Amino acid sequence: MRAVVFVGSSLSDVKALPDPVQDHFGYALYTAQCSAKHRDAKPLTGFGGSGVLEVVRDYRGGTFRAVYTVRLANAVYVLHVFQKKAKSGVETPQSDMQLIRQRLQEAERMAKESKR
Repeated sequence: MRAVVFVGSSLSDVKALPDPVQDHFGYALYTAQCSAKHRDAKPLTGFGGSGVLEVVRDYRGGTFRAVYTVRLANAVYVLHVFQKKAKSGVETPQSDMQLIRQRLQEAERMAKESKR
């Protein structure tokens, strides 16, 4: 089973979510740990394939998202967990996309260091 590594503030961010959302994301990450894909996990557009995945959960009028990568060996890296604030459109805001890109680079660095 793969490890789960939280990048940046993603662990504290997920802990701040409502319990049902935490449970949903937790099960999706467990599924990824077991080298399977959760039914709600979809590739995040703009990252070239299915290596960066997003799970979306609507709860009490809010939309919550967890983004993680399975692209790196031996671990699932949780890149970003957040509540979507925009009232229209389904696109992930550019500021969140930029943060995801930065954290993906950090995860790649962490994975490279763990091989040493």
